[in-house]
Amino acid sequence: MATFGDDDPSAFSQQVGDRLRVIRKQKRLSLQEVEAQSALEFKASVLGAYERGERSLSVPRLDRLSQFYNVPIEQMLPREVTGAEAAAIDSPINKKLAIDVSKLLQLSGSPFEMLARYLRLIQVQRQDFNGRVITVRGDDTRAIAAMLDVPVDQVADRLAALDLLFKPL
Repeated sequence: MATFGDDDPSAFSQQVGDRLRVIRKQKRLSLQEVEAQSALEFKASVLGAYERGERSLSVPRLDRLSQFYNVPIEQMLPREVTGAEAAAIDSPINKKLAIDVSKLLQLSGSPFEMLARYLRLIQVQRQDFNGRVITVRGDDTRAIAAMLDVPVDQVADRLAALDLLFKPL
């Protein structure tokens, strides 16, 4: 998460670069694939420099990149986190859980259908462009606990027992 208190342009460029890298990877594209698919509009070396925060990105260029990725331009920028949000993120109750949506869609039954609809809603709200995995947090976990009829502190265990927690390769 971005914090903007220090007004450091290089730190902001790094945060923008981090967002660009995340979005490119969510699209499952390499730097070379972006270069090829953009008909050399975005050279791999230049895009890599943007992602590392070594090179500043103009607003028109950012707009073109957002169009190329088919992502709203505001999603290309880091967002400021307030002190209260930062404290909530670090809270133990807000342990993040990565749910494998593709495995969830293979399960049948009312709780799983409800959970799948709920996760789709979260994906739309967050404009999450991955589609296979969604990370849920505090309030999400409370809602999932109600759907799965388990206490909040047992949601991770229940999801693990159902083999719904994402395991990277």
